[in-house]
Amino acid sequence: QVQLVESGGGAVQAGGSLRLSCAASGSGFSLNVMGWYRQAPGKQRELVASVTSGGSTNYAGSVKGRFTISRDNAKNTVYLQMNSLKPEDTAVYYCNTRARRYYSGSFNDYWGQGTQVTVSS
Repeated sequence: QVQLVESGGGAVQAGGSLRLSCAASGSGFSLNVMGWYRQAPGKQRELVASVTSGGSTNYAGSVKGRFTISRDNAKNTVYLQMNSLKPEDTAVYYCNTRARRYYSGSFNDYWGQGTQVTVSS
């Protein structure tokens, strides 16, 4: 019902910036909280940032002050602006959203395919 397509990943040097985007497509749903997770090789997936439908944000302590999450509800898109990137930010970044189905009122979680972010020292 809902598909998430991510873009914007790449390779940068430490101190550089990247902007990730994630667009949700489908019908018969409304988006609730949206967020970005990341997973480095051999490590658990962790929450990076999230934003509610009302605009309230939450950040992991390691990225607070450097990353900014935002959303455009008209475009069903969430963004992650990443500044002052560090080598430890290297990971596959995944978009996530919880969507409510109009007709049933139920909620379901959806994940993007992941986009690689590599930061070199």
